[in-house]
Order: sequence, then structure tokens, then C-alpha cells
Amino acid sequence: MRQLPSLNALRAFEAAGRLGRMTLAADELHVTHSAVSRQVQHLEDLLGVTLFEGPKNALRLTEAGSRLMLGLTPAFDQLDLAVRSVANTEDGTLDVSCPGTFTMRWLIPRLYRFRQAHPEIEVRLSASSKPVDGARDSFDVAIRAGVGPWPVEFYATHLFDEQIGPVAAVALAAAVSADITSVPLLHSRTRRHAWADWSKRAGRSADGTHGNEYEHFYFMLEAASAGLGVCIAPWPLVADDVRSGILAAPLGFIPSGQTYIALQRRSRGHRKSALFCDWLALEAAAFGQPAALAP
Repeated sequence: MRQLPSLNALRAFEAAGRLGRMTLAADELHVTHSAVSRQVQHLEDLLGVTLFEGPKNALRLTEAGSRLMLGLTPAFDQLDLAVRSVANTEDGTLDVSCPGTFTMRWLIPRLYRFRQAHPEIEVRLSASSKPVDGARDSFDVAIRAGVGPWPVEFYATHLFDEQIGPVAAVALAAAVSADITSVPLLHSRTRRHAWADWSKRAGRSADGTHGNEYEHFYFMLEAASAGLGVCIAPWPLVADDVRSGILAAPLGFIPSGQTYIALQRRSRGHRKSALFCDWLALEAAAFGQPAALAP
């Protein structure tokens, strides 16, 4: 069995040591100054050491107090993290995992609306396109594009069906419409078969072997915007640029067979996870599909 002092005594000492004054510790813990002082004195009596030295208005940790603080502060941080990870509340941090380009191109430009509606929830984003793994991953919500079935340990919220099509700078739109093979084809290592998939689904011939390849999908989209060629892109990642006239999609978009899904853990069931997924579904519904699909 662990032989530990009372949690109240440890909390009082840690707050006083971290903040440097017992009055500040009392304010943080919502107790009186004398209550903090009594808890610290009780801890010193129990341990048989002096934890603070100096005048009351300029307390300093002793060597023993410093050693105790080294272990206590990270221990309380871990306790706080553990409690938050299981607490069914609407406040705190929400860890969201999603593909990097989707984060930059679709999620972040809309995230301010969630912040306005739920300022008590801090959304922490991480980039990943890997298949979800309930045993390995630690996120609360994951956004993925793919084909089901999805892991049974997650609730799945449908966002939208993916549609893909060739996009290029407006200056290249006419050339793409006339003969797509006359324009340099742009490729991404993360979607090496994009041209072949689109050609097969659209019933068009496009040599997917020539052109320039980029390490990241985002780099490829930037190259297309700069007039360096034409690329195959999902509608959610280019919709804002098409609507604003930065990119053109002269051949429209067709279904790719993939679906965008928000996944939340069944085992946690956080209200903040449910709030975020509900908000995602509303944003997806308002987002809309391309104005015209390719035949």
C-alpha cells in the first residue's frame, strides 16, 4: 500500500510552492490563507522536514521542498489529464485527428464558428491519414476519407461523399477543356493513382505517368494555383478556391467512391466529442456539392 500524505496537504503545498505565496495558493484553491498554512504545516510535521523558509511575504522552498515539488507538479498534471480523459463534460481539450490538407483547406477556415458556439472547448488538431486504431490512437475524434466498414469501437458520422475532378489555374481552363493532355499533369505521392482512378471513372484518356510529382498534396494544389499544371483534387479541398476564382474545374467533378467520416470513440462518449461531430455534420450539410458534375 502507498503511504501518502493527504491529497489536500499535497495540493496546498504544490500550489504555494508553484505560485510562491500562500495567499495566491489560497485564491487558486478557493480556501483561506490559514487553511493553506495549516495544511503545509501538517505536511511538514508528517514528513519531519521544513518545506519553506524565509519571511511570509517572500517564501522560498528548502532543498527538501524543491525535491518534493519536482515530483508533485507533473504528478498533479497527470492526474488532471487522466480525469479530463474520462470526464463527460463539455469543457476542456478535444483532440481531433484529420488529414493535413483537409485541415488547412476545409476545417480551419470554418473552425471559428465552433469556437464561437463553444468557447469552453479547446480543439487541438493533429495531422494524420492513417487508418484509425482504437488501441493505438489517443484522439477523441478522427476525420477520415475512405470506404467502410469503419471500426466498431467508433461512432461514425457521415459528412459527405467525395467527388474528384481536374483543377487548374483559370488561365489554363480553356486548354484543359480542349485537350487535358496538352497541360502538364501534377501528381502527389499521397495519391499516386489519382489520374488513373479519375480516367477510369470519367471515361477519359489521360496519361498519368508524365508530369511533376510533389511530396505533399498541399504542395501540388499550390502548384496548380500557380499555373504549373492540372491536378486531380477532391471537391472539399478546392471548393473555396473554385468559388473564389483562384482555381477552375472545367471538366466538373465525379464521385470517387470514398466518403468523409467523423469517428468518435464509443468507450469515451464525451459530450464535447458529440458536440463537435454534430457541428461537423451541420457544416458539411451547408457546404454543398459542386454546382455542375461532369457527365
